[in-house]
Amino acid sequence: MKLEQQRVLIVGGTSGFGKAVARQALQAGAQVHIIGHQQAHVDTTIAQLRSLGAIKGTALDAQSEAALTAFFEQQSAFNHVLSFLNGAMGGGFLDNSVAAIRQAIEDKFFANLQLSKMAATHLIDGGSLILTSGAGGHPADASGAIIGNQAINTLVAGLAVEMAPHYRVNAVAPTWTPTGLWRQLTPQAIQKQSAAFAKGVPLQRVATKDEVASAYLYLMSNDFVTGQVLHVDGGVDLGVR
Repeated sequence: MKLEQQRVLIVGGTSGFGKAVARQALQAGAQVHIIGHQQAHVDTTIAQLRSLGAIKGTALDAQSEAALTAFFEQQSAFNHVLSFLNGAMGGGFLDNSVAAIRQAIEDKFFANLQLSKMAATHLIDGGSLILTSGAGGHPADASGAIIGNQAINTLVAGLAVEMAPHYRVNAVAPTWTPTGLWRQLTPQAIQKQSAAFAKGVPLQRVATKDEVASAYLYLMSNDFVTGQVLHVDGGVDLGVR
């Protein structure tokens, strides 16, 4: 298999899309290293997935330059580095403070920029960097998130040229999907929000975590795709009749 014995680093691999990608990568024969913010979550994820293959983990603050530097200094190069560093916010420009919008952009863009600059020097020749953008939403109802996603898309385009021909750079752009990010909602609230959101999606449903995760597997496996943002959104940006 394409990913067999390849080393995959998943930053944010203890929940949501990252955990789903870790599972699929292990099933494809990859050697997976996950980074999570809390040791307990790292340990739990490893315990849940170790039967599928070779998995290791590290707990650290992935937005800390010092912590990331120390981590990469202790690791050999990876075939693929995937980032699920992200931030969520709702509301438009007038609904939020400048500080809140600035923080959303910091979490979505600058954290990934910092990680990308480090990962660029710790990739095996022919490897790839895959970031996470986003689809759906509008400037009037998700101002900081939209700007952050647009910045990530621009980062992908720039890095794809700067890092070619030895490395590839892409991103996946999912839309609203029930993940751990919405853990504060009750199951009933999640079901209600999913149904409401699905009305604006041409496919009339929300995605599953595994459907989104498979896009990362594709981008790792296809050696002739770079500079792309792969939307896994059910056509949400196309509108519905």
